[in-house]
Amino acid sequence: MSGRSERMRRSGALARGGPRVRPAAVHRRWITAAALLAAACALPFQLAPFHVFQFTMVLVYAVALLGLNLLVGHAGQISLGHGAFFAVGAYGTAIMLDRWELPHLLTLPVAAAVAFVLGLALGVPAMRLRGPYLALVTLAIAVFLVPLLKRFEQVTGGSMGLTLGKPVPPAWTGLAEDQWLYFLALAVAAAAFLLAGGLLRSRVGRALHALRDDEAAAEVMGVRPSRYKTLAFAWSALFAGAAGSVYTWVIGFVSPDSFTVTLSITLLAGIVVGGLGSLAGPPLGGLFVMFVPSIAQDVNDAAPGVVFGLLIIAVMYVAPAGLAGLAGRVARSARRVLRKG
Repeated sequence: MSGRSERMRRSGALARGGPRVRPAAVHRRWITAAALLAAACALPFQLAPFHVFQFTMVLVYAVALLGLNLLVGHAGQISLGHGAFFAVGAYGTAIMLDRWELPHLLTLPVAAAVAFVLGLALGVPAMRLRGPYLALVTLAIAVFLVPLLKRFEQVTGGSMGLTLGKPVPPAWTGLAEDQWLYFLALAVAAAAFLLAGGLLRSRVGRALHALRDDEAAAEVMGVRPSRYKTLAFAWSALFAGAAGSVYTWVIGFVSPDSFTVTLSITLLAGIVVGGLGSLAGPPLGGLFVMFVPSIAQDVNDAAPGVVFGLLIIAVMYVAPAGLAGLAGRVARSARRVLRKG
């Protein structure tokens, strides 16, 4: 069978129903997820407040990277403007808290919905672009955002930004503020991963995989590229907007300089290092985005960017498929050893 025919067969299978997953593998995934969730729940009771804050930010970045992974890893698109949707969620929440005094929890779905609509709007031109042209358009959005936020000073606070109150833990929980924020971020992250997992198992996810593997073959099999590319941008933006909303809860402050193009590039580096096309990639990428810049700063105060870049190159040399791929290889090797033992 020719390579083209094989791609068409695989794309058709993905569009119809996707590959079958063995029950043992499904059980193993659920057991692993339950163990990780239990460890995550115990984490804030074992660490100092600053480290709890760091892991809270890891969860925030993981949700943002989940959306970027959907777009880049599963749909095969490229975006250098993901930080703009993150900023939309953050500033949308900040404005709702500052101007309208809405409850914190109510701001999350509104900010995510606004980001989703903007993602749909961006998805329309994205239907006609690909590769470097699409990257350039999304990069322009990230560059354009910062001066736009500074211009509307009466709404966004301009260069000074907005200072906001953080969610207060209910008395019945007995939690400190840092622990409460951590559990809020954990709840949002858990819901986001469940939603993303369901989306990828649905017809939408199968269609995205078919388009990523071979767009022409997928179109022959009945997949409409324009529809699903637009949906990919919209869902990606929704997750980024939700992450930006939780970011505002955790930090209690937003300013334009927090959402420069550097954020978009860092997020893209994070998902590539974490592992494209894997649900394990976003949390691993979140750890990378949160901790590696601080490590680079400690190694060399004068040139943290150089150290950061070298660390990315080193990780990609050791694990070309990302940290998730490396973890998968280690797990498979361990299972083989245990079977032989």
